[in-house]
Amino acid sequence: MLAALFRSKSVDQILAAPEEGGHALRRSLGAWDVTLLGVGAIIGAGIFSTIGTATAGDSARPGAGPSLMLSFVITAVACGLTALCYAEFASTVPISGSAYTYAYATFGELIAWIIGWDLIIEYAVGNVAVAISWAGYFNTLLGSVGVHLPEWLTTDFRSGAGVATIRDAAPHIYGVPIIFNALAAAIVLAITGVLVIGVRESASFNAVMVIFKILILLFFVAAACSIVSPAKMAENWQPFQPNGWKGTLSAAAVIFFAYIGFDAVSTVAEETRRPARDMPIGIFASLGICTVLYILVAAVFTGLIPYEELIKRMGNEQAEPLTMALDHVAPQLTWVRTLVALGSVVAMTAVLLVFQLGQPRIFFSMARDGMLPPLFARVHARFRTPHVTTLITGVLVAAFAAFARIDEMVDLTNIGTLFAFVLVCLGIPILRLRDPDRVRPFRVPLGAWLIPLLGAASCVGLIVYLPPASWWRFAAWLMIGLGVYAGYGFTRSRLNAARDKMLPPVLLVSAMAFLAAAWGMLTLPHDAMPLVLLERLATDWRSAGAAPWLALGGTVIGLLLFFIGGRGVRRDLRP
Repeated sequence: MLAALFRSKSVDQILAAPEEGGHALRRSLGAWDVTLLGVGAIIGAGIFSTIGTATAGDSARPGAGPSLMLSFVITAVACGLTALCYAEFASTVPISGSAYTYAYATFGELIAWIIGWDLIIEYAVGNVAVAISWAGYFNTLLGSVGVHLPEWLTTDFRSGAGVATIRDAAPHIYGVPIIFNALAAAIVLAITGVLVIGVRESASFNAVMVIFKILILLFFVAAACSIVSPAKMAENWQPFQPNGWKGTLSAAAVIFFAYIGFDAVSTVAEETRRPARDMPIGIFASLGICTVLYILVAAVFTGLIPYEELIKRMGNEQAEPLTMALDHVAPQLTWVRTLVALGSVVAMTAVLLVFQLGQPRIFFSMARDGMLPPLFARVHARFRTPHVTTLITGVLVAAFAAFARIDEMVDLTNIGTLFAFVLVCLGIPILRLRDPDRVRPFRVPLGAWLIPLLGAASCVGLIVYLPPASWWRFAAWLMIGLGVYAGYGFTRSRLNAARDKMLPPVLLVSAMAFLAAAWGMLTLPHDAMPLVLLERLATDWRSAGAAPWLALGGTVIGLLLFFIGGRGVRRDLRP
């Protein structure tokens, strides 16, 4: 029975899926489009906001100081190793679905589902955070031209309801104040409309925004260099590592958020005219362009203001570090601040576009495999886009962006993405062993093991420097996904066999037990129930088609989640 959890699709099955049932997407993108989509996804809220926390640190981690430049190099190396693996997969399996599709061909269905569920964190939750940040910057721009919206239209409900002036000014329905972030919801819905029309039109819209925000970052670098002399910058770069390697590596884990997005390029492989050539070009070109820009921005940002002064100016909640640094050295240049804020808005609009482009295509691929309802696999007759999933995800993200307060989502987004990166790296040697004769237009250099293992190890190293609470939240999220898989995906998968249908109740009860224990709703059952479930799994161990080490490994992981994970999540997450 454990073998059923790790049933996999061959590459030929995956490549044939788009032609079955009228699910093919329109191929309209070239290498230039793919590169700009990657740059559009990467350069966004990360460089405009997390760079401050990474430099100065916060209560949970030390800052890198001027060694932020080195932090960007470390993160770029980790992403570059992973990008090589993504490039091989994207050119060999040019199908929508990204890491989900690659996992299905290598690790099997259960891991593929986990990755698909995990990518919701990267795309959907990350999109909510970006939309809220976009709304804040855009509201600042409106204020600079004399347009002032009511605070109850620019604040999330939980924050606004706690402020008497906002609560009293808001309209009420049956005594409940109507407080929501209208700007965040509006931009999400607008982007959703663009994506329904077509990816070709979306790519053209993205190209304009990408070019503009690159110019804004170059303008920031040029403005900083004209204000502060090279000698003064060199002076401000001392001490280079005020908190040693711990600060540098902690910052690398934080600014990983600034690199999230290059993997989104692989979600449009099915809509690329020549994926074997264009996907590797798009992945490497976008990552290289962004790395050069990031290092330049980090160099001038840390050179504008001494590290000690930066800590005083930043605080823990500074959301506009670039404009803050410019204000410190040239407060009279208010137009510069406005221009950089405008660049932030454009940058995050591009990120919203690409992330909302990627998330529906993950759902689309999962539905095409039968693990989500067929509704999610529908393609618009005219535009040839996955319009149903685009609309559903757009409305959900807009709703959360309007009412949610996302203050701890960056770390959660990072750990989810890094987890996906680890599995993509490990999938390369597995697919090389399973399908050695497969034509691979792009191959990871230096063999099947060295670079993938280095990529996986570097991503695990970054995960280690994330706060422990993020680990437990991530584990809880995956357990919820396991319950959804047990309740729907497992029995309706296109690879499902009748003999496998007795396992979902075991998986569903496992997920429920973990979550109940995490929130303190179980005491003795928290310890007793895993033993019953372990007995059920052990009964099927000998008859499982999977290798014994795989079955044993799954059992050990299950025990750790039940006995350690439940208590850990309860301790970190209970209010």
